[in-house]
Amino acid sequence: MSLEKLLGRKAKHDVLNSIGLLLVPARVTIDEGYIRLLDQHHIHASEILLLDESPQDFVDPAALVKQAASYSKELFEQARTTKKLPVDQINNELLPLVAQVSSHPDVFQLFESVKAKDEYTHQHNIGVGVLSTLIGKWMKLSEQELSILTMAATLHDIGKILISDKILLKPGKLTADEFEEIKRHTEYGYDILREVEGISPRVALVALQHHERLDARGYPNRLGAQEIDPLSRIVAVADVFHAMSSKRPYHDPLPFHKVVMEMRNGAFGELDPEVVSVFLKMMIRNLLGSKVKLTDGRWGEVVYINPHDDTNPLIRVEDVFLDLSQERHIHIQEIVI
Repeated sequence: MSLEKLLGRKAKHDVLNSIGLLLVPARVTIDEGYIRLLDQHHIHASEILLLDESPQDFVDPAALVKQAASYSKELFEQARTTKKLPVDQINNELLPLVAQVSSHPDVFQLFESVKAKDEYTHQHNIGVGVLSTLIGKWMKLSEQELSILTMAATLHDIGKILISDKILLKPGKLTADEFEEIKRHTEYGYDILREVEGISPRVALVALQHHERLDARGYPNRLGAQEIDPLSRIVAVADVFHAMSSKRPYHDPLPFHKVVMEMRNGAFGELDPEVVSVFLKMMIRNLLGSKVKLTDGRWGEVVYINPHDDTNPLIRVEDVFLDLSQERHIHIQEIVI
């Protein structure tokens, strides 16, 4: 099949060149520009798996996240009432949904689907589960570690079932005592999960450690870098990213460029720099071809990622090309799905 036959079609997976650079993002319509790019890099049409545009290929990740959040709420309420974690239901009903969402090939559609817009607590559980699983895949964890990570990340806030909703859902600023009670969710979670038979001890450890920081200023135990489990480091990154990207009772989601900036700043002393680097590198790589809204209100498409300044790409706005590395007062506000 000639490359021209790809016009108007969509690749099922990202198309990379021989050194791993993204040429055509998954699920983006292939136009003449992409055809030229593929030709320049000697990519043959036969190498590209096309999206079969039948209903089964379009599983809406937002619908799966909503279903998973509903399960999470139901199972957490059950645990609160019975004082017993329904492990079989979590393994058979909840975690397969989290894994399915994390396999969605369109990274930014996936990110949009896991942003919490209401019911923050339970959407946050699923969002952190999905993002942690995605990071684990990008870091090439073994299947066994990935399975533990998915469970640990999805249950990282289980300790909040022991905290009053009056505190959890308070729209205003927490008092010092209320904040101290919120912080205890890590210890409550550890106490709940370490008593559960048939799950890895690391699941409980992640519940305890996901607010620890490499500079030993986290909580509850102000652990140093070497004392924090690698899975806890991954969940910490997913937790921070999801919290900043979501609407919460006391703040709106941050703009895309501020989230990236805060994540990069956090890699200096607080968050694991390797995890942050892998996460942002893979996320930004998938920006190519995305539709974006800029902070000046204009809409455009990302057409080139500058490897030396990857957070300020080249944007096509109608017939004008805008280099954000030169236009320092303009940033990406949000990715348009």
